[in-house]
Amino acid sequence: MTVLQLNPQANENAEAALARARLGPPGPVLVAGGGIGGLATALALARYGIASHVLERRPAFHEDGAGIQIGPNGTRILRRLGVADTLRPHVGVPEALRVRDGRTGAELARLPLGRWIAMRHGAPYWVAHRKDLHSALLQTARAEPLIALSMGFDASEVASDAGHVAVAAENGQAWSGKALIAADGIWSPLRQLLFDAAAPKFCGKSAARSVVPVDELPEDFHRPETTIWLFKNAHVVHYPVSGGEELAVVVVLDDRHDSGDWSAPVPTSWVQQKMPECAEPLQALILQARGWKQWALHTLPVPRHWTRGPIALLGDAAHPVLPFLAQGGVMALEDAMVVADALHRSTDVTAALKWYQRQRRPRAIRVARASRRNGSIYHLSGPQALARNLVLRKVPPQRLMARYDWLYGWRHD
Repeated sequence: MTVLQLNPQANENAEAALARARLGPPGPVLVAGGGIGGLATALALARYGIASHVLERRPAFHEDGAGIQIGPNGTRILRRLGVADTLRPHVGVPEALRVRDGRTGAELARLPLGRWIAMRHGAPYWVAHRKDLHSALLQTARAEPLIALSMGFDASEVASDAGHVAVAAENGQAWSGKALIAADGIWSPLRQLLFDAAAPKFCGKSAARSVVPVDELPEDFHRPETTIWLFKNAHVVHYPVSGGEELAVVVVLDDRHDSGDWSAPVPTSWVQQKMPECAEPLQALILQARGWKQWALHTLPVPRHWTRGPIALLGDAAHPVLPFLAQGGVMALEDAMVVADALHRSTDVTAALKWYQRQRRPRAIRVARASRRNGSIYHLSGPQALARNLVLRKVPPQRLMARYDWLYGWRHD
């Protein structure tokens, strides 16, 4: 038996819960974290008839975040989880990815999304407010009899053996089950406790986000498109969310200030001061946006191991990726489907979770590398930027998009 404590002063509640669990039938799968990855995991398990118990450290969910892009590899999963119909009224369906020179505003390329990508990959490309995605997952999970949800559970102890695992909080609560899936985010306390004490590393860039009512913006921003503006060492992306009523805006900039805060308020002037000289329409958009929230971007090498007996990491807890492919949330959805399938395939939980890691680790590495590469391409300058722009203008758009078939065409059926 292994007992690990986040707080050395914690009582041995997890060990006691583990001892009780051995006397009864296998319990549910415990899922630490009630975000996108945790709720998706619970729903995926339910689709295989497996009970789960989601343990969320926050006492209540908050409507935080801004936009999230969900490629066909993600919307296909939302459909399987029974979430797509609930989310659909709140999404945007961009017809194209419009690439523009940030300084001049010149259009460099218009890459096909919409009907083209849906036909190619059998599922649509959606953009949404993160809170709408989370709300749809939560609503579906709460209606599922196989899913229990406990709020305000901040794990302080973990105990495990070959057949059971238990977690306890400092308030004395303890739960046991047959497996523990840690989907508790990039700063995962469970990852640092159970796998790797290394903290994510600041990459020298920060992002700022805002959401703007579309009816307050010029007609140019009413288009059903995702638009990216490219600069030296910076870029801006925006797309319609909330059923087309709002525009989510994200600005990625060089920054020396490291912070673990996901939602640090910053004034519009902070964004203006850090932005390079930019085209007039983009200047107007940044001035119009209010309530900017900033967060520092961090990386963490994909670990060699993210399973340990009946315990596994998932999503950002296992393999956080930079946001330059818009795949962070979708990677958690993919993980959820694979780990649920693994636990369905085998009654040997330890073997099942090792299989899950073998299935997911190569793809996690590839997506992380591609995300970093995309970020470098976005932020080129000088002759390299000119060469990039020439490629964007001259190569047929469908050919450029076909380079991402490996990403958007992923399936786990």
